[in-house]
Amino acid sequence: MIDASATTPRRPGEQALAALGLDAPALQPADASTARFPDGGGWRTEVPSVEGPEALNVVLKESSKLDVPIHRISQGSGVWMLTDTEITDMVGACAERDIELCLFTGPRGTWDIGASTRTDSGGGGLRARGHDALAGSLEDAVRATELGVKCLLVADEGVLWSLHRLRSAGGIPADTTFKVSALVGPVNPASFAVFEQLGADSINIPSDLTLAHFTEIRRVSAAPMDLYIEAPDDLGGYVRMYEAAELIRRGAPIYLKFGLSKSPGIYPYGAQLREHTLNTARERVRRGRLALDLLARHGADGGMSPLGSRLPGTLNRFSVSTSPEKD
Repeated sequence: MIDASATTPRRPGEQALAALGLDAPALQPADASTARFPDGGGWRTEVPSVEGPEALNVVLKESSKLDVPIHRISQGSGVWMLTDTEITDMVGACAERDIELCLFTGPRGTWDIGASTRTDSGGGGLRARGHDALAGSLEDAVRATELGVKCLLVADEGVLWSLHRLRSAGGIPADTTFKVSALVGPVNPASFAVFEQLGADSINIPSDLTLAHFTEIRRVSAAPMDLYIEAPDDLGGYVRMYEAAELIRRGAPIYLKFGLSKSPGIYPYGAQLREHTLNTARERVRRGRLALDLLARHGADGGMSPLGSRLPGTLNRFSVSTSPEKD
């Protein structure tokens, strides 16, 4: 008879398959990440696409109801889509729960007048087109940090490097963290390491990377990964809940992001999308509960960072010049 009460970590279906003579290959210790967050934890949680104070209140209420621990809440429409009052309300609500709030910076190519993003190749993507878009991104960063935001989402290498230089020079608080968007996420070890060197404090990787890719990245960088364990449809709609334990084992330190597939996009958010946005905010938290329950059933729910943890630890950076750079 299969022992369902075993508490040691196990893989999905391990005991049932072993009883049928279909044992899985042994895990290889060399595949496991030895990197951790500075608090000693291997993983944290994030609820993405929380587009304003009302959606945030829904997420906080649902997380209390379902007992879903949250380290970070992120927004995708951008700083420029929120009023000062809305930003300060979100900062205050997150501070009360000791949750990091991350807001997206600046104009992006997909909302710009440039035609290349609308071609089949998607040329230009979400990057900041021209000096003015770069300036708008930095304007968003300064405004948001002055209102108490401590984490900024970035989708452009030039914006990231400029923000890192600004942070190094004291133009924004030294404890501001930068998170690279899933929409430009790196897909190989070298590009992941470049984002770290440019100033990233956590880096989204696409949800379609293989387990071997996780191990390859970890051999060159200890920067925190962000990963949708359920990806929105415009990022592929992948659902990787059953791999959560192995994703942590190979990818730590890692943020598990509770996205939502089979759901229309909501960026940039406005009142016309209110009901849909609130419903999806609620469901993202429920998806988080499902993932956490699955980890618990497999005995793999240990090693989470303490709530309130947000800093990434010491990371590798390119040297920051003290002389001005020309566009």
